[in-house]
Amino acid sequence: AATAIVLPAQTFTTLHSFQYTDGGGPMAGLVQATDGNLYGTTSYGGQNGGGTIFKITTGGTLNTVYSFCAQSGCADGDWPYAGVVQATNGDLYGTTYYGGVNGDGEVFRTTLSGTLTTLYSFCSQSACADGSYPYAGLVQASNGNLYGTTSSGGTNTYWGTVFQITPAGALTSLLSFDIGDGLLPYGGLIQATNNNLYGTTKNGGTSPFGGWGTAFKMTLSGALTTLYSFCSEDGCPDGGDPTGSLVQASDGNFYGTTYYGGANDSNCLSGCGTVFRMAPSGKLTTLYSFCSQTACTDGQYPYAGLVQATDGNLYGTTWGGGANGFGTIFKISPSGTLTTVYSFCSQIGCPDGFGPYAGLVQDTNGVFYGAANVGGAWGWGTIFSFSVGLGPFVETQPTLGQVGIPVKILGTNLTGATSVTFNGTSATFTVNATGSAIATTVPSGATTGTVQVVTPSGTLSSNVPFRVRQ
Repeated sequence: AATAIVLPAQTFTTLHSFQYTDGGGPMAGLVQATDGNLYGTTSYGGQNGGGTIFKITTGGTLNTVYSFCAQSGCADGDWPYAGVVQATNGDLYGTTYYGGVNGDGEVFRTTLSGTLTTLYSFCSQSACADGSYPYAGLVQASNGNLYGTTSSGGTNTYWGTVFQITPAGALTSLLSFDIGDGLLPYGGLIQATNNNLYGTTKNGGTSPFGGWGTAFKMTLSGALTTLYSFCSEDGCPDGGDPTGSLVQASDGNFYGTTYYGGANDSNCLSGCGTVFRMAPSGKLTTLYSFCSQTACTDGQYPYAGLVQATDGNLYGTTWGGGANGFGTIFKISPSGTLTTVYSFCSQIGCPDGFGPYAGLVQDTNGVFYGAANVGGAWGWGTIFSFSVGLGPFVETQPTLGQVGIPVKILGTNLTGATSVTFNGTSATFTVNATGSAIATTVPSGATTGTVQVVTPSGTLSSNVPFRVRQ
């Protein structure tokens, strides 16, 4: 049964405690799918011990979609550290760190009902030139292909790669990292409004004070530009070891976290981590250094990236610190004002979970959802919801494209919708049977701007503008 903790102006609810047989140790965030459910992974556990894909309703009912290591030698994958992404064809795509026919990780596709196909097994080329051990998940770009990274392998001393894979499974290695570019890309890629991919590496770079990671951009064809090398100053006040993905906010800048570094290195080994803002040009501003409060009640060691919510603020988690020392949920404004909004392990025995490696997702009902790596009723981690009173909205998949392309609009209680407009231009549409998604196409004459859906309960607006490409 879900346990609720009510705090002033916000509500935290433990939706599910893992029991190992249904998974354990969730490392990644969740994704909202067109059926209205949230999907995620556990890094181990399940019926075969190799981790799981699961779906969970917003009310907390969890079902295992797939248990990894069901095939001999874990040819179907093992230990999915990253989450999944829903592609435009409706299937889920993701990676496992181990497993596949070579044991070095894989890319998989699964239907929402759990029919899994191994699309590619890494280290299929000599000396793992195609990469190995993918730690991060995938992103589907505007060209329809999926892009991801491997944390090892490649042609340059095995420091990781960037790859492209078609929805059908044809993989192309686009880039092999070298020490000056950055090493060990742990965070996933994002596609920015300029069509380029952006990401981070955990180590490497050109900093004179050590290889503490980079932020980079890359074209869809593989041309890489290193935008920033962390720890560019003695003591790493600008942070180091970025392990999460970037997010491009509504102001056009990129926001992210570093696991180490910052201005408070006296309180933590190598610093307690930071939140930063980076301009598209690569100019970096450190917005906040964690452990700025006594006993690190503001949190320490942010492992995941951030999400920009519909109130304009950015939300994230820290693995440690907080009022109880076991991690936090925080809110930070684009200008850098940070508020700790929840501290994990707020009850004896930590039934709410602790040590959140994963970031948050804002569902179209306005509520945040996330995962704690450990704790809960059985100690194997939890799924939780967290509300700050934000209202419902709609979300488009994708968020950019040309006139005529198909678009899915995710939402809550869309049944009975009477109008869909792209920046005021009407579009034809159909609502699915569950009222959780709308199928439409970008109408002729549409321009960049907000997508709105008129429903019996009111007008819902998209969380980000839809960008129409000519």
